[in-house]
Amino acid sequence: MEAVRSLTQSQSQAAESESVPPANKDQINNLDLLMEVSLRVSLRFGQSRMPLREVLQLSSGSVIELDRQAEEAVDFLLDERLIARGQVVVVDGCYGLRVTEVCPSGLNDNV
Repeated sequence: MEAVRSLTQSQSQAAESESVPPANKDQINNLDLLMEVSLRVSLRFGQSRMPLREVLQLSSGSVIELDRQAEEAVDFLLDERLIARGQVVVVDGCYGLRVTEVCPSGLNDNV
């Protein structure tokens, strides 16, 4: 019986000496499972409303006027929720986004 108590005490001391409490280890392991999940992200340069008649008349070379100025920040959306804003940049011939503002309210918004 004394050996069981001794073993239990040494296990509890070992758990206390680790930098991450056991409850948090489960959370970290669960988070690791999600790290490889692919998410749909998009950049929104602006938007416009058009009647179907105008949409059907679009052709190559048509210009659609958006509701933003060229120098305004671009929205970074995760599943249609605003996550950040930034400036469009070109990196090795590809478009990119330099994040200038993170919008934490988009992460907590349940609407």
